[in-house]
Amino acid sequence: MSKMSTLADAFYEELQDIYGAEKQLLRALPKMANRATSAELKNAFEEHLEQTKAQVKRIEQAFEETGKSVKSKKCEAMTGLIKEAEEMMKEDMEDEVADAVLVGMEQKVEHYEIATYGTLCTWSKALGYSSAKKLLGQNLHEEETTDKLLTKLSIRVNAHANA
Repeated sequence: MSKMSTLADAFYEELQDIYGAEKQLLRALPKMANRATSAELKNAFEEHLEQTKAQVKRIEQAFEETGKSVKSKKCEAMTGLIKEAEEMMKEDMEDEVADAVLVGMEQKVEHYEIATYGTLCTWSKALGYSSAKKLLGQNLHEEETTDKLLTKLSIRVNAHANA
């Protein structure tokens, strides 16, 4: 990690972090989709995978305003969230319970992403990075929308798990 003397330095570091996080998520989402038994949940994971691919491209574009190269760093928070999800997916659970657990695991990821994109949007505005603000704001909006979708989906999934 390099020394952060300015908000621009912190922005660049955090951008590298979310870039790494999204790339980790690209590898994790197919595993979660494969474990899901609800067709609706499988579809949600597959749609989020496609959405994440577009978000990665937007992050790459957001790097342009920093004047620095596109660079990824390992996101320890996402590593932990994915590790937790992988451990849970190995548990011996009824299919309906597994789906409920998967929704919960994915919502943890969404909340992390929402917090990070919110911070990056605030910082990009303060730094005058208008293009980055717009790109990252779009990612933030998608993450918030996905979280709301998962909340609605959890009502149905949880009802099946509780039957």
